[in-house]
Formats: sequence, structure tokens, C-alpha cells
Amino acid sequence: MRRLGVLIPLALFLALVGLFYVRLYAGDPSKLPSALIGREAPEFSLPPLTGLAGPNGAAVPGLSRDDLGNGHVTVVNVFASWCAPCREEHPLLEKLAAMNRVRLVGIAYKDEPGNTLGFLNEMGNPFSAVGVDEKGRAAIDWGVYGVPETFVIGKDGRIAYKHIGPLTEASFTDMLLPEIGKAEAGTASAATR
Repeated sequence: MRRLGVLIPLALFLALVGLFYVRLYAGDPSKLPSALIGREAPEFSLPPLTGLAGPNGAAVPGLSRDDLGNGHVTVVNVFASWCAPCREEHPLLEKLAAMNRVRLVGIAYKDEPGNTLGFLNEMGNPFSAVGVDEKGRAAIDWGVYGVPETFVIGKDGRIAYKHIGPLTEASFTDMLLPEIGKAEAGTASAATR
């Protein structure tokens, strides 16, 4: 009887550990659902990153809800200088910007502006606009789980696709570009990857 009193709590503990392991590590975090797919991008207005210049030397503007949609497809990338996966995916963002297919904009999430500026000066600036979200308030409205995250906004200003985690060559080619194509054609897929 005494042994049973020890084994039952131990068995319950091991079951909880197993459940936590499966929920944390066995699932694919990039497949978390987003309630925002198909809805208009949230209202937000973020100041520009002071000191950031575009290719023509002009200051890169901040970012607001009014900059999205308006008859063109926009890709919004949420990033931070302290985020190692953001550095890994950055060459793919530069590749996307070089395609001149969509408007690529960034939200600097919970980052010191000086660090963000240093990051973009070092890595290159693929963004036509960068909004500074130092406190992370706008990211909450976007449903951001962590950085990096990438959103495709359709011509109508609605969120057509959300990619959680860093873009890889495979996800860029097999998921992001086709979703951009659907948004360009006006056929949203209601997908989260």
C-alpha cells in the first residue's frame, strides 16, 4: 500500500512531463493557427527608425496600417537585432526585396533603436519602411508569438498568410512565394505556416 502511494504521484508526474515535452518539442511551432488570417491588418502607427536611409539616401519612413493594402501586396517582417534566426533569414529578405515583386516592410520588435540601426547597417536594409515597436505593443495586436514572423498582406489590406519562425530557402520557395502569388491574384489561402 505504501509503495502504491509513492508510485501514483510518480506516474502522474511522468505523465505531465511527457505531455509538456510533446507540446513543447514534438509539435511544429510554425503551424500554430492565427485568428487574424483573412482579417484586416490591425490598426497601428509606428515611428521611423531614426538614422536609417534608403538606397537613394532619403530617410526610411515609419509604418502604419494606412501603408498596407491600397492595391498592392505587402510583406511585413517582424524582426530584432538580438534575434539570431533573424540574421539567418535576412539574406532571403534581401532576395525578396531585389525581386521588386512586393513591398517589403519591417517592424523592429522590442529592440533598442541604435541596435536595430546597427543591425540593418551591417546586414543591409531590404525594407522600404521600418516601424519601431520598442515596447512590443503593435506586435501583440498582430498576434506575434516571437521573432521572426512574416506576414503577407493582400491588396485589400487583409492578412493572407503568416509564417512563424525564420524563413529558410525551402519555406521561402515552397510557401512564401506561392502565398505571395495567391495574394497577387486575390486568392487568399487562409494559411499559417
